[in-house]
Amino acid sequence: MSNPMSGGGMGGWSMLRSMRSRDEISTHRLQHGVARRIVAFARPYRRDIVVFLVTVVLAAVIGVATPVLAGDVIDAISRGGAEAGSLVVRLALVIAGLAVADALLSLAQRWYSARIGEGIILDLRTRVYDHVQRMPLQFFTRTQTGALVSRLNNDVLGAQRAFTSTLSGVVSNVIQLVLTAAVMFTLSWQITALSLVLLPVFIIPARRVGKRLAEITRESYNLDAKMNATMTERFNVAGALLVKLFGRPDVEARRFAGRAERVRDIGIQSAMYSRTFFVAMLLVASLAQALTYGLGGWLAVTGSVSAGTVVTLALLLTRLYGPLTALSNVRVDVMSALVSFDRVFEVLDLDPAIREKPDAVPVPRGNGRVEFRGVRFRYPSAAEISLASLEEVAALDRTVNEPVLKGVSFAVEPGQMVALVGPSGAGKSTLSMLISRIYDVTDGQVLVGGVDVRDATLDSLRDEIGVVTQDSHLFHETIAENLRYAKPDATDDELWAALAGAQVADLVRSLPDGLQTTVGERGYRFSGGEKQRIAIARLLLKAPSIVILDEATAHLDSESEAAVQRALSVALTGRTALVIAHRLSTVREADQILVLDDGRIVERGRHDELVAVGGLYAELYRTQFAVADSPTPYADATGPEPVTLPMRSYVPDDALPPAAAN
Repeated sequence: MSNPMSGGGMGGWSMLRSMRSRDEISTHRLQHGVARRIVAFARPYRRDIVVFLVTVVLAAVIGVATPVLAGDVIDAISRGGAEAGSLVVRLALVIAGLAVADALLSLAQRWYSARIGEGIILDLRTRVYDHVQRMPLQFFTRTQTGALVSRLNNDVLGAQRAFTSTLSGVVSNVIQLVLTAAVMFTLSWQITALSLVLLPVFIIPARRVGKRLAEITRESYNLDAKMNATMTERFNVAGALLVKLFGRPDVEARRFAGRAERVRDIGIQSAMYSRTFFVAMLLVASLAQALTYGLGGWLAVTGSVSAGTVVTLALLLTRLYGPLTALSNVRVDVMSALVSFDRVFEVLDLDPAIREKPDAVPVPRGNGRVEFRGVRFRYPSAAEISLASLEEVAALDRTVNEPVLKGVSFAVEPGQMVALVGPSGAGKSTLSMLISRIYDVTDGQVLVGGVDVRDATLDSLRDEIGVVTQDSHLFHETIAENLRYAKPDATDDELWAALAGAQVADLVRSLPDGLQTTVGERGYRFSGGEKQRIAIARLLLKAPSIVILDEATAHLDSESEAAVQRALSVALTGRTALVIAHRLSTVREADQILVLDDGRIVERGRHDELVAVGGLYAELYRTQFAVADSPTPYADATGPEPVTLPMRSYVPDDALPPAAAN
């Protein structure tokens, strides 16, 4: 007997999968116009989809024609006669030809299905990836990375199934069901009606099985997510170090084992429920076939139908249950595909905030002048830049944040060094992010080289500005690849020149793989000072006219700081420098010191002038005991007088949105 599960295309397993996701689908509210957007998205593949659907229809027709021909063979044998032998041979050859055609159609279906599906995956993933990269920084501070990656994987695959499994399944099942039912009722409506009597006996219990499977599957997904989060946190360098330092590997192992054991138990339950479902369907289909043979055989004996008709009905019956069960859940299948697309569109519909104007102009190369004119800025609220589903919260916070900067105005002339100081949360790092256009001002203007950054091309702006932070990031790639991130076409000689300028060339030469050495996750194979110098080499390779130092030596010991300062002396030569400093003794020789407090510049001037005034700067300086003992000063870009960099470890709160800073 043929397997009834295989004859329906979107047969029993599809029905079970549909019921497992029914609860999730029913709670998701689709955006307006999703179907229209999907059609527009599929337009480039319309010819492939048409050909694919034609192969599906032809395969469905062959699936119904084969049992009919098999019945004709039985009738020819039963009738006998001189022509019976040749007729049977001809019918057998036709059946063989249909089998070959079905095999070829199956290959064609698979090719077109893969072409359409993989093309859609490529388009969706690249569009989402490109779009997410353009989101504001605060989007990443709020979003769960795992949830965002899921949109690029699970939901994209779900959307792809809309054009392969769901579309082909619905068309195939409808054609096959209509043809099969029509042929069966034509041959014998009595046998057909009796065969369908047992269908409710299968569907009703199956729905209960599906509900239970949905419950345990949801629990399994939650446990898997927790285990993935645990592994991600514990297996990165910082997490592994924390576990080792606090001596809790046994506790971690027991906690993980507890969750893994529950996943194992759920897996066993799920396997048994699934097997019960399949066994039930096979049993019901077998009982239906037994009824067909029983009633059909009795009708054949009495002469009402032929023996071939009974065989044809029995074979067609195996192709009836699959489509019926699948189409009974077609709404859920379609909704599943729509929801996957909708979740992808949710991300694509987020406003990236930073956009390049169509008529944007390049920033003058090498100018280096920076000016702030009455700049006000507030961080966007969660509702403006995020999704509740990516934060795993019921609703986004719509509270409008208070301004971080409140009317800031100043200018930095080419080649000057300006220091930004002030208490934590005053807005220092936020101010630096407006220059490189990580965020846009709420009001006022930021100009680089006399051009409003909102009117500048993003490429030219980023070419002009280089940033060294207190924890410079390196990708888990080679040293050469990390350096070429600043200049993709750089030669090896240029890489070595940049490394030499950053005082780290000798170290790289001493490594067995040299430039091809993999730096490890976030560069952790190197010390803090070594990593910072590689980051400075990357900046030198970029050769910007404006350099922003955001606590560039905050995490380093004295020896590493001295090496980094020597590297920075090269990096700052002839360039405009904006130094964010927490330790005031390190910026005494700056051309201008700007003191920020509560989003405003409350004092400005040189070190001696500000100390003499006796204001906030003087108070902060006295609080730090006027310590100025950095071991190796570097030369200011505008003169020979020494200027030292910060030594104290400090994480600027104002580098994050207000919620994160608190």
